[in-house]
Amino acid sequence: MSKKNLQFILCLVFLCFQLSFAQKTKVYTHDLKEYNEALHLYNSKQYQASQTLFDKVKRTTDDYETEANCAYYIANCAVRLNQLGADNMMEDFVKRYPTSTKRNSAYIDVADYYFENGKYARALKWYDMSGDKGLTNSQREEYNFKKGYAYFTSKKYDQAKTYFQKLLDSPKYGSQAKYYTGYIAYQEDNYKEASEYFDGVSQDEEYNEKLSYFKADMNFKLGNFQKAIDLSKKELPNADRKEISELNKIIGESHFNLKEYEEAIPYLKAYKGKKGRWNNTDFYQLGYAYYQQKDYENAIKQFNKIVDGNNFVAQNAYYHLGECYLNTDKKQQALNAFRNASQMNFDVKIQEDAGLNYARLSYEIGNPYESVPSVLTSYLKKYPETEHQAELEELLVSSYITSKDYEAALNLLESSKKYSDKSTYQKVAFYRAIELFNDSKYQEALTFFDKSLKENESPEYTARATFWKAETNYLLDNYDLALQGFQSFANANITDTEEAQTINYNLAYTYFKQKEYTNAISNFEKFIANNADDSARVNDSYLRLGDSHFVTSDYANAIKAYDKAIAMNGIDEDYAYFQKAISYGFTGKTNTKISELDKFIKKYKKSSLRDDALYELGNTYINNDETTKGLNTYEQMVEEYPRSSYVSKAMLKQGLINYNTGKNQVALTKFRSVVSKFPNTEEAIQAVATAKLIYIELGQVETYANWVKNLDFVDVTDAELDKATYEAAEKQFIQNNTDKAIEGFEKYVQQFPNGLNAVKANFYLAQSYFSKGETQKTIPHYEYVLQSERNEYTEQALARLAQVLLEKDNYAKAIPVLLRLEESADFPQNVTYAQSNLMKIYYEQDNYAKTVAYAEKVLAIDKIDDRIKSDAHIFIARSAIATNDEDKAKTAYQEVQKIATGKLAAEALYYEAYFKNKEKDYEGSNAVIQTLVKNYSSYKQFGAKGLILMAKNSYALEDSFQATYILESVIKNFQKYPEEVAEAEAELAKIKAAEAKRNSSVTPPKDEDDGN
Repeated sequence: MSKKNLQFILCLVFLCFQLSFAQKTKVYTHDLKEYNEALHLYNSKQYQASQTLFDKVKRTTDDYETEANCAYYIANCAVRLNQLGADNMMEDFVKRYPTSTKRNSAYIDVADYYFENGKYARALKWYDMSGDKGLTNSQREEYNFKKGYAYFTSKKYDQAKTYFQKLLDSPKYGSQAKYYTGYIAYQEDNYKEASEYFDGVSQDEEYNEKLSYFKADMNFKLGNFQKAIDLSKKELPNADRKEISELNKIIGESHFNLKEYEEAIPYLKAYKGKKGRWNNTDFYQLGYAYYQQKDYENAIKQFNKIVDGNNFVAQNAYYHLGECYLNTDKKQQALNAFRNASQMNFDVKIQEDAGLNYARLSYEIGNPYESVPSVLTSYLKKYPETEHQAELEELLVSSYITSKDYEAALNLLESSKKYSDKSTYQKVAFYRAIELFNDSKYQEALTFFDKSLKENESPEYTARATFWKAETNYLLDNYDLALQGFQSFANANITDTEEAQTINYNLAYTYFKQKEYTNAISNFEKFIANNADDSARVNDSYLRLGDSHFVTSDYANAIKAYDKAIAMNGIDEDYAYFQKAISYGFTGKTNTKISELDKFIKKYKKSSLRDDALYELGNTYINNDETTKGLNTYEQMVEEYPRSSYVSKAMLKQGLINYNTGKNQVALTKFRSVVSKFPNTEEAIQAVATAKLIYIELGQVETYANWVKNLDFVDVTDAELDKATYEAAEKQFIQNNTDKAIEGFEKYVQQFPNGLNAVKANFYLAQSYFSKGETQKTIPHYEYVLQSERNEYTEQALARLAQVLLEKDNYAKAIPVLLRLEESADFPQNVTYAQSNLMKIYYEQDNYAKTVAYAEKVLAIDKIDDRIKSDAHIFIARSAIATNDEDKAKTAYQEVQKIATGKLAAEALYYEAYFKNKEKDYEGSNAVIQTLVKNYSSYKQFGAKGLILMAKNSYALEDSFQATYILESVIKNFQKYPEEVAEAEAELAKIKAAEAKRNSSVTPPKDEDDGN
């Protein structure tokens, strides 16, 4: 190649190189400009824009270092923008660009970023990844401090100390390292070490203020209480809000520990608690400080906030709370506090003393949780060497009576011979029997009267048990046994008891029931002579005295007795007036009888005896040959009382009178009406017989034959056999040969199902089965009696059939029977029986309107037993509660309370407390509940309901301890009543959830935990 050509080629290569270099420089310059712009945005903390531009440069550059730097800043921006996967981007940068100049600072930069933003846990992760290799001394100190501080804020004190101890001599970080190392020692209760480190920075003004609180607290914890007080008071003016609260606590507790309780109170009160909540110890200290000042009301307000306590502090608090309650005359509340303290064994002396107070209070005011004798017995067993043994044994004997929980007392007496004696057992058994008697459980009552009589230690209680056993037998229709008992009581000559005041009355009635009228008269007269103040019984005695004279045909004395009853304007005045008029008739003073009956009819318009009076007046007119007046009076009675038992008799007599006066067609009409309306009755049979005579006389035998052919109770061919079969059975019935009577009547009703005596036979057969206790066998026979419209057995059959059906809760069949009895009964007691049972049935069927209607009917009756009256008020009250008519319920329960005994009295008391609670009279409500649990402790369900109400009252009165303790006790002690337990659990959860918000010692229910 020539030299010239060589020069040309070199020139060409150089030109290409120049062109290439010029192009590369242009591109590089452009990248650098955008890179610098992105860096400027990054330094200006415009991370989103910076990241976008770095990403653009990274994608366009061919320069390794520029690309690496862009990747570094892109990841750094992602960290600062908290983008998803930012940490991974930084780790990816380190892996991709191992030779980058940014690689060594990448981890530290991220860690520092997180540190500066308070994300210490994330900072620790990056400090761990970076390590301290390759760092200068200055960088390493900063690294150690930041890593130590990150551990410190995470409360990983051991790791933090490792890094802080490397900096103790550092000019820059030494003071901080000593402070934090000292603080760690303080938190670990290593006060000596903490003091050494704190002393090392005490000259540093920045830390000296912070150290004042710690020094005060350390001196408190070291028992240097006066020094703690001095330091805390000095620091108070400079402290922040949180420290002020803590310093007040230190001062208050220090005064407390120095027994300077008056000085402690204002500082203890100024404490705000941890996160705004106190704990049980905080409440205890303030409460005890008030207690020492004898400021019992304020002490109670603190002690009673201690909930869920189960440690020495709680036991001590509950014991002193009990004392505070006693000093403010809150004995029921004291009982609960002492009971709680006695169930803890952290301090055995407190436990024993609390148990003694609990036992004494149980005796004094009653105990809703367990029987008083059981409380006393348990204490004596647990502390056999107690110096109070004689006192408690005396209380124990007395408690068997005063507790009124006779069932529990008997169980205890029968199981524990040590604290039992025959005299006490006799009394408790007697009162248990009376309790059962008041609840109408007569057979059970007899069992306990017998147990009482068996001991025979106290003449008084032997006599009283004899009396009430006799009264029980009387109510069970065992009149022979009742008479023996009453006579035995009278012979005992016990004169200073309530029973002695009425013994002649009881004897008189028993003789009266046995038809021994002479003895009945004698005893009624004795009672009247000696008991003028007992107006109700005296009035009744005059009535029965009149009846006794009447039955023995001593009509003059009967009239005198009835006049006495009328003069008293008492119950059954109309009855006395009617009987008096009838008595005049038997003395031959017919006109006087007519006059008195006429006055009766006009005076007693609503009397149940008015139909009797009309019928009797009609009879008297007829017997006095005043036929027209007699017939008119019968007609008046039939029109006014078409369902009276006298209608069939009056119509028969109308027919007979017309027949005797030759008015055959009128007579036939009456006779046929009697047969149609009252078949299977004696009146119907007589009507058929007399009608037969008329038809024969009229020559209408065929008409008669066609008529009787359709009468299934007329069977002329079997009449003699019918009569003989019936009379054989009736004879056995009259002689009280019950089994043979049943056999005879069964034979009759099988042979003559619609015989002439079928009604009577079925009735007596039912009565015979009833007397044997085979009540279900009576049903078809009573129902047979009731098939006809009305007869002389209708009323008694209705009453007995209703009784049998009610025994088996057969309400569907019982209701129509009771309705008919109510409508047709002549005897007021049967009307009362029907109405009171209809009231109960309708209540069971949730028919509250009819319940109230019948209860009001019952209350409208003049002569009514207190038990029936209280039943009526109870059902009005319960119906009103069920229909949310609480005003009506309140009034009704007030009426119940006046007369009720036993369970109904307990129910009435509960609702009195309930209404007081609704009226926000919480103290008054609690007072009523105390009466309930003391006097009616055997009615456990109402006791449980009352206690739940007491808990609500207590919480409304800001007594959290009482509220929670009572509810916990209900849950523990009343498992037999799941509804009450469920209510108590719900109420307790609600209260604990509320209490947990102010007391950190309280564990809230899981579903209520607010995370505090």
